[in-house]
Amino acid sequence: MRRGVRIALDWGDARIGVAACDPDGVLAYPVKAVRAREGEMVGLSDLVAQYQPIEVLVGFPRSLSGGEGPAAAKARERAARLAGRIGVPVRLVDERLTTVTASQRLRESGKGAKEQRELIDAAAAVAILEQALAFEQSQGIPPGELVSAPDGPVTDGPDLPGGSGQDRPL
Repeated sequence: MRRGVRIALDWGDARIGVAACDPDGVLAYPVKAVRAREGEMVGLSDLVAQYQPIEVLVGFPRSLSGGEGPAAAKARERAARLAGRIGVPVRLVDERLTTVTASQRLRESGKGAKEQRELIDAAAAVAILEQALAFEQSQGIPPGELVSAPDGPVTDGPDLPGGSGQDRPL
């Protein structure tokens, strides 16, 4: 397991949930929800500078069957834009069912529907980060698909269906 802080993003159209973990990758915790808007990249870049993570994990919304739709294409484009702004590796990691998991946890902790709306994005980012940490702990390799800046090479991640570990153009 690599040592270092990681940041996870649950990137929605209205808000971006942000979570982080301790340097040992033991505890993932919610940081905040950032408004998804024109200046979002500046806010995310500031968070990266503040936390100095070894990588940023962006939730990748595959369909339950594993396919990629319009939301996955949008996540891939956003991750590439972010990678072009920061000097930290950005990885796409499968986020299937993380919002469901986050909602269930919030409900179990006694949060009502209105309270959940304010917390769900950061809680979903925690679930994304926990899954990524568990993958790396069990497999001994980084999770997901490595993303480069636009027009740079991208390496398929071993935990994504079809991941080959081979470089391919973006």
